[in-house]
Amino acid sequence: MGHLVGGISSAGRALPMLDGLPFLSGRSFGAHIWDVERKRYIDTALGFGATLIGHAHPAVVEAATRALANGSMPAFAHAGEEEAAARLSETTGDLSRVIFTNTGSEAVHLACRLARAATGRTLVAKVAAGFDGWYDDVAFGNAGSDDALMLSNTRPLRGRTTLLRFNDRQDIDNLFAENADIAAVLIEPMLANAGCIRPAPGYLEHVYETARRHGALVISDEVLMGFRVAFGLASHAAGLRPDIAVVGKAIGSGLPVAAVLGTPDVMMLCERGEVVRAGTYSGNPVATAAVSATMTILKEVDYPGLLARGDGLRSRIVHAFAEGAGVQLSTSGFGSVFTIWFHAEEPTTYAEAAARARADCTLKLHLEARRRALLLMPQPYGRVYLSTTHDASVLDDMVGIFDDVARIF
Repeated sequence: MGHLVGGISSAGRALPMLDGLPFLSGRSFGAHIWDVERKRYIDTALGFGATLIGHAHPAVVEAATRALANGSMPAFAHAGEEEAAARLSETTGDLSRVIFTNTGSEAVHLACRLARAATGRTLVAKVAAGFDGWYDDVAFGNAGSDDALMLSNTRPLRGRTTLLRFNDRQDIDNLFAENADIAAVLIEPMLANAGCIRPAPGYLEHVYETARRHGALVISDEVLMGFRVAFGLASHAAGLRPDIAVVGKAIGSGLPVAAVLGTPDVMMLCERGEVVRAGTYSGNPVATAAVSATMTILKEVDYPGLLARGDGLRSRIVHAFAEGAGVQLSTSGFGSVFTIWFHAEEPTTYAEAAARARADCTLKLHLEARRRALLLMPQPYGRVYLSTTHDASVLDDMVGIFDDVARIF
């Protein structure tokens, strides 16, 4: 037995054995990963969405290397931190003030602390089956748990967090009718970790309007979706205006960095010391150099083209299984991030997703694709991420692998 618990530090990153062997990555670049035996795979996990512009983008590597050579931990303020904040907030409208953290979990934790201080209230309502980090306050009601189904007549509550159902307008009305102590609603633009469930038309608008009418803030958790469908926040692209947003993953191209974005009035609570913020590594020179470099690259990304290529891939995957195996699939999400379902119709609620999840089929798909040098997530709520480096040639290779796998299903 090795010294590393479970062989990996984050359980969600573990892959099953294949032919009795573990998968150990040795190198990654662009759309590909090489294992320690130097076999090359097409990657669709992409750092769980962190490498939107591909692994090890040369401009990001150069910026981070330069910052590292100048000293990675000066302890005090450095010019790169303000530069990165300015570059990031160029895209986020009235959410013009920035605090950097190291992880999305930290960013969500600080956003909830800000909302409680700003409203003088206690409870944060998060979406059942959503993933908003692994800190105690929000680490319940995740996809796969009993709480996520919300089958009881009593609304689930743990400490200072309660749950609400995604795509259920009546439930958001009920939430505020039941409790006057809601500080904020914490919601993703898409229920990503439950299988990329998209909001029903008008649902998010109703959530925002109801929360504000009752004096609560809206926190948009965009750690996964920020900068993935547009240059900026997914909520802004949908015409929504959150009070606070949290971003991560794509903003640093694989380096550990996240951020809380808020209006000057809300973020002043931190500036005045009314809300505690800390973190030795928060806003360090290497991470913020990566943010600045990434913003330069993302500004030139052809987002409509990326989404169109991904939507084309989704159709080709469905066609491959229909033709090769007579199996009806569907996909949910966007062209740059989506989930494959072994069901003819994509889910619109978590209850539907839980009923349609086929862990056996998803695992088989993962293993057979992996034999053919395509890496897919092995979980039924897993996601296929695409980067700007997944060009037509890479997508053709992926479709060829799906064709082969479909024939043995």
